[in-house]
Amino acid sequence: MKKTISMLLVAVMLLAFAACSGGNEIPVPDVKTDVDVVALKGPTGMGMVKLMEEDASVYNNYNFTLAAAPTEIVGLISNGSADIAACPLNLAATLYKKTQGAVQIIAVNTLGTLYILENGNTVTDIASLKGKTIYASGQGATPEYVLNYLLEKNGIDKEKDVEIIWKAEHAEVATLMASGGAEICLLPEPNVTAVQLQNADTRIALDMTKEWEKVAEGKLAMGCLIATKDYIDNNADSLKAFLKEYKASVDAVNENTDEICNLIAEKGIVPKAPVAKKAIPNCNIVCITGNEMKDIAKSNFDMLFNADPKSVGGELPNESIYFIAE
Repeated sequence: MKKTISMLLVAVMLLAFAACSGGNEIPVPDVKTDVDVVALKGPTGMGMVKLMEEDASVYNNYNFTLAAAPTEIVGLISNGSADIAACPLNLAATLYKKTQGAVQIIAVNTLGTLYILENGNTVTDIASLKGKTIYASGQGATPEYVLNYLLEKNGIDKEKDVEIIWKAEHAEVATLMASGGAEICLLPEPNVTAVQLQNADTRIALDMTKEWEKVAEGKLAMGCLIATKDYIDNNADSLKAFLKEYKASVDAVNENTDEICNLIAEKGIVPKAPVAKKAIPNCNIVCITGNEMKDIAKSNFDMLFNADPKSVGGELPNESIYFIAE
């Protein structure tokens, strides 16, 4: 009985939402569409946590897989086991190349999550990093390319003016920072929050998203939503419903942090609710679609390609990587 009432409430809310969207209603199907969704643990998966609840949709039956590493997403998308994935932005480009155009970006879902942390008060801007030692992880990936780009744009030679010590895992850098073994580091959320909860003397010295916006066109983006062409071409209403429901889930995450942080921990997206609660405001969780999505993605692809063509599959993706709803 409770399940039936829950279903009816969800239906009423979604139909009301559609009625307010200017004639952009989605017909409620007789049978839900099965949609297989995969997301990385961490910020890229936070935005969809409300969709992971039972009977979250009257349109789709979502089957979720949480991946610990991007390589898992590559396998699931490539072999057809997933219809939609929340993944790093550059992975969308490499998958587009690997699958010969069989995936498209349907939304940008995470803007910048990178921060410079300091045990001290000497770092005030990128220029003040000159002469410093920076511990970091993510070598050969977006964190390295963003750091190098911002150093260069601020007139700092990464070979001569700073010492960057690369570690294999974010957790290793976080441990060093929390213990006082490092004075300055580059880390993404939620590792930033984990450090600060262990070491109250550690401060966020620089928000790399804000630093990016000072010197680059567009916004820094870390994550996106992709879908297979097969799913997109054969499930127009299901996809439209997913994007509406995902946007509502993102809004719930950003507006109801106290409630959502427990759900995020319960679903295993972030291990602990206090970490999720403190990290959410710094994770820049969004749902940006259409031409704005395209403009953001293109500017980031340009940066990544100039840093290392392999980071986007060896060449810049063409226009067909972007799904723009008609």
